[in-house]
Amino acid sequence: MADYQKMYTTLFSAATEALNMLKQGRIDESRYILKQGQRQAEAIYRNTSGQETK
Repeated sequence: MADYQKMYTTLFSAATEALNMLKQGRIDESRYILKQGQRQAEAIYRNTSGQETK
């Protein structure tokens, strides 16, 4: 079964960090953090759902 709690925590942490960077005017870095969070959450899903996507 997919680990939704871990995926949520990963995305929430990335969003929080990105918002803090936006407040500092670090737009490119915040965009990068959000993309990394998304990729990590997708990897967690693939690794915990029992399905491998191609």
